[in-house]
Amino acid sequence: MKITRRDVAGMIDHTLLKQDATELQIKKLCQEAEEYHFASVCVNPCYVAQCAKALKDSPVHVCTVIGFPLGETSTASKAFESQVAIADGADEVDMVVNVGKIKSDNWDYVEKDIQAVVDAAAPTKTLVKVIIETCLLMDEEKIKVCQIAKKCGADFVKTSTGFSTGGAAPEDVALMRKTVGPDMGVKASGGIHTAEEAIACIHAGANRLGVSAGIAVVNGIKEE
Repeated sequence: MKITRRDVAGMIDHTLLKQDATELQIKKLCQEAEEYHFASVCVNPCYVAQCAKALKDSPVHVCTVIGFPLGETSTASKAFESQVAIADGADEVDMVVNVGKIKSDNWDYVEKDIQAVVDAAAPTKTLVKVIIETCLLMDEEKIKVCQIAKKCGADFVKTSTGFSTGGAAPEDVALMRKTVGPDMGVKASGGIHTAEEAIACIHAGANRLGVSAGIAVVNGIKEE
């Protein structure tokens, strides 16, 4: 199946999560997302209101991150952070799981943590993506946390924050897709810099891409 530039653009969360990102850079991010027809902009919570205002007449969604990047904030704070972001205009929230609790085999905590954010998003039907940080997990842990995210009613599972030891690997995307089935979203993020890397993740089963180099990725796709 041939993948077009428009296909890929429609899967991209145009991302700027750097600590030193400025308001001017966020403004440019929104303009680029509109120009290239990206799925969303993905920004830190303090910029949600700015993006929501800039994109109010646009089909481009506003996505933000919750408990980012470590996932070690309390469950209550993740739920509250989600509520504030949604009130500010977020259409999608990408929450980080508590990897330490996974490693502690405390799956009850992991489930309640995810469920709290899903419940916070439910009244507004805000999309929830669950970042599992694949680079830190064994395959059996990846499978189990994906199963829990699906059980909780999350909309997507997502590979990575981009702030840990590794990013999206096609084999992880394939494992996640196999685990959650065809109807749940799978987002590949972290370390996707080229069209080839993006397409490899799409072929592996991703239907959303978290990319800071979205323009380069789209422009790198060869169309006959």
